Amino acid sequence: MAWTPVVKRSVSGDVFEQIAAEVLGGELTAGSTLPSERQLAEALGVSRPAVREALQRLAAAGLVAVRQGEATTVLDYRRSAGLEVLPRLLLRGDSIDPAVARSILEARLHNGPKIAELAAARVRSRGTAEPRIGSELALLGESVDSLVAESDPLAQQRIALEFWDHILDLADSIAFRLMYSMLRAAYEPALAALAPIMSAEVGNGDAYRDLAAAITAGAPERAADTARALLEPATTALIHALDGP
Repeated sequence: MAWTPVVKRSVSGDVFEQIAAEVLGGELTAGSTLPSERQLAEALGVSRPAVREALQRLAAAGLVAVRQGEATTVLDYRRSAGLEVLPRLLLRGDSIDPAVARSILEARLHNGPKIAELAAARVRSRGTAEPRIGSELALLGESVDSLVAESDPLAQQRIALEFWDHILDLADSIAFRLMYSMLRAAYEPALAALAPIMSAEVGNGDAYRDLAAAITAGAPERAADTARALLEPATTALIHALDGP
């Protein structure tokens, strides 16, 4: 394998990015071993401490296994890595990986209604008089007003993301929050490209208002159904576009 020298010295991030791209791209397969620290440092044109730090980051990301006195082994990231690698998998250079994009859309459609249901259940159990609940519901309503007032599809998408941020705060689930953060990190770089297909969804102010109303009313089933009705058309259209004619 030909390693590309890193221009900047002692920049472990550059080393991390290069090796991570090779692992996630399949050039470095699961079970294969990396050259020694010394060999990598020479090939990449960086210091050994930079290589060591990069390998530690790769190990923390679940991409390699580093064992004292043994060769560094490439792991099967599908089994060992976390959601933090998702943005790297989605964008390969300037292209979107269709299979990864499809999986993100499927997760969005599955998780969105459940998060809305959970948010409504929290409102019902805790009551709108609780200061934090009341504050988040007010912000949710403001997001809807901003969405309705906005006409630019790209800006509408960003407001819609804020809208779901408030729903997640109401749902009060750290697991869903972390999953959403990674899905959002993968999704945001593609906002401009997705604008033509997403315009129907983010331009549907009435649907967002209905969803906010269901959550405010503490109606979990209605919130889930409303969220599904909001998300499903664009998701179906995007998956169809990815599958091609």
